[in-house]
Amino acid sequence: MSDDYYLMVIAPHPDDPEFAIAGTVARLAQEGKKVVYVVCTNGDKGTSDRSLTAEKLMKIRQKEQKAAAKLLGVSKVVFLGFPDQGLEDNHEFRKALVRVIRQYKPFVVATSDPYRKYMWHRDHRITGQVAADAVFPYARDHLAYPDLLAEGLEPHKAMEMWFWASDDINLRMDVTGTFTTKLAALRCHKSQVGDVPPEMEARLREWAKLNAEGQSYELGEAFHRVEMRY
Repeated sequence: MSDDYYLMVIAPHPDDPEFAIAGTVARLAQEGKKVVYVVCTNGDKGTSDRSLTAEKLMKIRQKEQKAAAKLLGVSKVVFLGFPDQGLEDNHEFRKALVRVIRQYKPFVVATSDPYRKYMWHRDHRITGQVAADAVFPYARDHLAYPDLLAEGLEPHKAMEMWFWASDDINLRMDVTGTFTTKLAALRCHKSQVGDVPPEMEARLREWAKLNAEGQSYELGEAFHRVEMRY
């Protein structure tokens, strides 16, 4: 386990990990656990600035994501480079996720909940569904994408999945001690959130308080956890 990654965060866009799970990531990194980010799209649509081209925005957002990950203690950031708003539930995307799961061998895979009700960004919904399928059964089975075996990528069984933005919470993580680090990481995404204005910080803090409801700590991040039984 020492050479493997504890947590793999599979996110649709740059900045999604910071909003969803950065407090938990910072806490785990402080505890000495290895974390890898997998960012599925290039984020080339996320702006209202008409002076920015898609290519320039893509480069900016990649740089911002690397800076945020470094601040949080993330060991590795992988950019898959699919087009923003262009993810599909297909073999190309699924195989890309199977490849990184087998490469980094995470104990936990965290991603967006594909079953969130009503309005949900299409990339988030598809990422969650394809990530779940990649974990089980595709990453597990050697006859799924057998050409990956030729790359030296043996099957891997992730033991848990954590889904953020879930309507069915069964896991809460104490991020009271890392919430300021989460905010600092968000500030790296200046193209998206500027310097995190006071009203945004207040909303994020209130949400973190709700995610810690009923617990002994003040601020939390919440997920739906699935424990795999192979």
